[in-house]
Amino acid sequence: MRIAFVNSRQDKAGINIRHHLEQLLSDPAGTWQRPDRSYTFHDTEDRLINAAGIDRGMDTDLIIFISRHASTKPMPVLTTHVTGNFRAAELGGTPGTLTPANPVMMQAVLRSLARHCPEGYQVAYEVTHHGPTGLTLPSFFVEIGSTEKEWTDPAAGRAVAMSILEAAPLNAIPLIGFGGIHYAIRQTDLALTTRGAFGHIAHTREVPVMTREMAGEMQRMSGAVAAYIDRKALNREDLNRLITMLDELAIPRLSGSEIAAMGNLSWERYRAVRELAETITPNARCYIHGLEDNAGSLAVVRADPVLLAETIRCNEPGLVSALDSLPLVHVSTQNNCFLADFITHDKDSSKIINDLNTLCVKIIRNKEITATEKDHLIITKVRFDPHKARELGVMPGPFYQQLASGQTISVNGREITPDMVSSCSQTKIHIPGLEKYL
Repeated sequence: MRIAFVNSRQDKAGINIRHHLEQLLSDPAGTWQRPDRSYTFHDTEDRLINAAGIDRGMDTDLIIFISRHASTKPMPVLTTHVTGNFRAAELGGTPGTLTPANPVMMQAVLRSLARHCPEGYQVAYEVTHHGPTGLTLPSFFVEIGSTEKEWTDPAAGRAVAMSILEAAPLNAIPLIGFGGIHYAIRQTDLALTTRGAFGHIAHTREVPVMTREMAGEMQRMSGAVAAYIDRKALNREDLNRLITMLDELAIPRLSGSEIAAMGNLSWERYRAVRELAETITPNARCYIHGLEDNAGSLAVVRADPVLLAETIRCNEPGLVSALDSLPLVHVSTQNNCFLADFITHDKDSSKIINDLNTLCVKIIRNKEITATEKDHLIITKVRFDPHKARELGVMPGPFYQQLASGQTISVNGREITPDMVSSCSQTKIHIPGLEKYL
C-alpha cells in the first residue's frame, strides 16, 4: 500500500506528527519500515479543510491528513474521521458532498491510537463534518486535540505517528453509522471491540434531514456492506424514517450485539446465515458461535423446545457460553427471545442435535435436582412458599429472604426450617434415547 501523508504548514499538530513520522521512518534499524507499504510526504500552505483536489497527480493508494482538532469543549483527544458535508459546507469543501473512505485502515489506526494513547488522552471517531471534498482517492484525518498544549505535545505526536505506522487491518466489516454526538462514542466502542469498521458517520442532527440519495452515497463512498444505527440517540419518528430509507436502499442493518457476535465469518457467509434466519422468523438476530467460514451448505436444525426452554430458565449465560464450542448459529427474535432453531452446516445436522441435547441435559443436571425414568428427565424444583410461611406465623420481610436462602429462623420461640416453608414441583421432559446424553 502506498500512503501519502499531508499536513498544513500552519498546523502545529500536523507538523508535530510529521516530525515523529519522519523520525521513526529514518530509524537505521528499519524498525518502522514495512515491505508492503511505502510513504510520501506532502504539505500545503492553506488549511487542509480547503485542500480540494490535492490528490490530483499523487501516485498513492491512500491519503492520511495529519492535523489538529479544535473543539468548543477542549479535551485531550486523538481522533480519526473521513471528510465531507451532509448539508452546508461550514468548514471547507462543497455542500452535500462526501469523499471516498477507507474504513478498514481507519479502524486499524483507531485501534492503534487506543494502544498508544498517552495518559490523559481519549480516542474517538468523529462524525463526518468538514472538508476537503473533491477527492477521488480514499482518505481520512488523524488529529490531535484540542488546544495548542496538545497540538505541540511530543508524546501525542509520537503516539499518532506510531499508531499510523503500526496500524494492521483486521478482517473488518465496513459499515456506515447513524446517530450519536460529534465524538461517535458508540461507533468508537464497536470499532475497538468488534470487526465493525466505520466510514462515514452521520451525527444525530443530520438524520431528520437525511435523504435517500445521501444515505446511498454514504454507503458507496464507504464501501459499506451494512449500517449501524445508534438507536438510543434517535427519536422514534427519525428512527422509523431511517429504517424505511435503508430498507428501500437494500442496506442491511446490524445491531451492536450482532456486530459483536459475527465471529470470523466473511460478510458473504454471514449474509447467507441472515437470509436463512429470515425464513425462521422476520427480523431475526443471528449469533455466531463455532460455525466455520467454508463453502458447505447451511441447514436449520430444531432443538427440543421444552428441553431448551428449561435450560434457558436454568442457566442461559452458561448455555450461550457453551454453544461457542459447537459449529452453529443461534437465532433470536428481534426482541432477543431465544428460539429453538439453530443454523449449522448440513453435514453436521444430526450431530448438532445430539450435542445440543447432551449440553442441555448436562446444564440442567448441574443446576437442578434431577432423576431419570426411561426416556424421561424429571426435574424437581424446590421453592420458597410464602403461603406456608404465613401459616406458620412468619411475616413478610427479612425472614422471608433468610428462609429462601436456606437459613433456619426462630419465630416466637419456634424454630422454622426452610423445608417447612417449601413447595416442590416436578417437570418431566421426554427425550428419546436419553441414556446416551447422560
